Amino acid sequence: MDKVFKALADDTRRYLLDRLHEENGQTLGELCARVGMTRQSLTQHLGVLEAANLVTTVRRGREKLHYLNPVPLHEVQERWIDKFERPRLRLLSDVKRRAEEPVKPDFVYVTYIESTPERVWEALTDADVTAEYWGRRNISDWQVGSTWSHRRVDGSEVDDVVGEVVEADPPRRLVVTWADPAEPSATSTVTFRVEPHGAIVRLTVTHAGLAEAESAQAASGWAAVLSNLKSLLETGHVLPGIPWKAPVG
Repeated sequence: MDKVFKALADDTRRYLLDRLHEENGQTLGELCARVGMTRQSLTQHLGVLEAANLVTTVRRGREKLHYLNPVPLHEVQERWIDKFERPRLRLLSDVKRRAEEPVKPDFVYVTYIESTPERVWEALTDADVTAEYWGRRNISDWQVGSTWSHRRVDGSEVDDVVGEVVEADPPRRLVVTWADPAEPSATSTVTFRVEPHGAIVRLTVTHAGLAEAESAQAASGWAAVLSNLKSLLETGHVLPGIPWKAPVG
């Protein structure tokens, strides 16, 4: 968490995060044009943000795309802000969100978990475990081509999300389509990538093709769910304020 506070202490790096919030998935050249800075200086600032896990990158061909990763910010919020000012700040945040333009409907979030790839995979695919930290049961046999559903745990047997398993390579990679059961043809795609990172695990979640109307919910929702997953696997306890209803595309 010290790296997060150090990264946020610089106004240039805060400005970069604001630009990525406005338009996620920018190249180094695009960011240089926006902030009026040399590539060398900008690369140094981005390196600090990446070290703090506030920015993550994805390669697309020869391009390197930079994404805002709000998971560490959510953890700061849970630890230092919400427990003191939760009701008032939730209200202000909702007003602010409704006043802002929707962000670009593509998200790449990363979190680091003191666990094993096998346990993280289980946490993504075991219905009982997902019910603990997500408030929904992820139900499927997780075979390619099979259906899956994101089902409420209130006894109603209502599915908030339905889709198909596109890829399943346990414990490394899972790709599924997401859709509203009322409109199953309008789908987005979620990719979970589980990678060893030294003695811990790096979990990357990419949500692509999401409708603009659902983008704001996804931006806050994925950060909350990943923080809750991390807390459950590392401490055995979940954070307050969740479950979260998943956005659909």
